Amino acid sequence: MIVDVALYQNGRRIDGATDISDLVDIARKEGGFVWLGLAEPTQGEFDMVVGELNFHPLAVEDAINAKQRPKIEDYEGLTFFVLKTVFFDKEEQEISTGELMCFISDNFIVIVRHGEGHPLTTVRHDLEQKPEMLKLGPYAVLHAVADRIIDGYTTIANALEFEVVGVENRVFSGKRQTFSQEIYFLKREIIEFKHAIEPLILPIGKLITGEVVSVPEALKPFFRDTSDHLLQACEQATGLDSLITSVLQADLAHIQLQQNIDVRRISAWVALASGPTMIAGIYGMNFHHMPELSTKYGYFIVLGVMLSLTAFLVRTFRKSGWL
Repeated sequence: MIVDVALYQNGRRIDGATDISDLVDIARKEGGFVWLGLAEPTQGEFDMVVGELNFHPLAVEDAINAKQRPKIEDYEGLTFFVLKTVFFDKEEQEISTGELMCFISDNFIVIVRHGEGHPLTTVRHDLEQKPEMLKLGPYAVLHAVADRIIDGYTTIANALEFEVVGVENRVFSGKRQTFSQEIYFLKREIIEFKHAIEPLILPIGKLITGEVVSVPEALKPFFRDTSDHLLQACEQATGLDSLITSVLQADLAHIQLQQNIDVRRISAWVALASGPTMIAGIYGMNFHHMPELSTKYGYFIVLGVMLSLTAFLVRTFRKSGWL
């Protein structure tokens, strides 16, 4: 589906022709560039765009197949840039991703969205309020889109951090339950988040260092700022991955500690019962020649020994923390 298409000259949107080839011809002859947005395009729609703009076959193959890592490819007269859009469902604690594929030339930028993606209508509207940026050409659009997506990364990293801190507090709350399953699934989502954003560091770096010669010098400071935000999100994700691993280990250690406490308490109760049981067993063997049986106070002495032994064991176990 074609979301929007427009010609921009001197930082202003020019209304009029809507045919893509006519708009590109005007941009080439009179200056300016065309900004075309496609969302989940059909094969026919994409073939039409390819026919009008003569994309490189390898870029076309990547755009059709989708499922690409963030990357940048520089073909003759065309730059192909891929970045991931990321969403986090707090209720389900689930990360989902989409893709934005950008085809950039001197006179046009085509953005193809696959899967879930940030609505770029707000990006277009915001950028149209900054004609001084639009004057810098298609890479100004690429910066605006990448900056909005990467700001979303930071928001998601903060949301994931909130979830990690929450499960960490529950692990150390002293409750006799395990959170291993919740921690495992949260760690899996953090890893997916890392895999979506970390490969973008290299493509953004190429825009800054001059490897893509068509990037205007005036835009490089803006791309450096965007790169700083990306690095911050990546560092935060790496820290969360390490923290959730430690939380998982702490949860397992907590379970083992509780099991050890239970075993010690059971052992203590067994020991408390074993002394009286042993004494009762000895005097219950019904031998005829047991001198204590004829003692006047033998019964009370045996009971006293049992109670004394039990009291001694209780005191000892409580002192050692077993009871």
